[in-house]
Amino acid sequence: MEPSEPISSLELLLKRAGETTRAPVELWNPPHCGDIGLAIRADGTWIYRGSPIHRLPLVKLFARVLRRDADGRYYLVTPVEKIDVAVADAPFLAVEMEVRRSGNAAQLIFRTNLDDPVAAGPGNPLRFDVDGANGGLKPYILVRGRLEALVARALTMDLVALAEPDAYGRLWIESGGTRFALPD
Repeated sequence: MEPSEPISSLELLLKRAGETTRAPVELWNPPHCGDIGLAIRADGTWIYRGSPIHRLPLVKLFARVLRRDADGRYYLVTPVEKIDVAVADAPFLAVEMEVRRSGNAAQLIFRTNLDDPVAAGPGNPLRFDVDGANGGLKPYILVRGRLEALVARALTMDLVALAEPDAYGRLWIESGGTRFALPD
């Protein structure tokens, strides 16, 4: 596969990501304040008490303080409170992908629905599940902490097209010097 066109404004997004200081949510241990009706649908839509949140800057602000704890539950966390967030699948969607090649090495760079750039590799691994309902492949990429982005269906076929078999016939995808195995 030939290198794809650069994701629009990817260089700007990468630069901004390097300049943006993330909230240290992993360091905060505030009291649990319960459920106020926040949810994230499988399509990435943020919901408050049944209504979609249409203000993207507000969603991005919430996403900056989103955390997934070891128990698998999601929370909005500030230094003084911890609020439940019901997440249907993954809190983010990977909506664009760029393949950068240098010789035989490849780097897969994704953009989330909230404009976060994520380069697949050892620090941001890809993982693959099989949808129990239809048997379809569901790829995910780790964005930060324990937060993942589901790779959008439109990108899944492009991602699978990059798969190569190993000596045993098992399919894998390489990015950033790391191999990620597809399910059998």
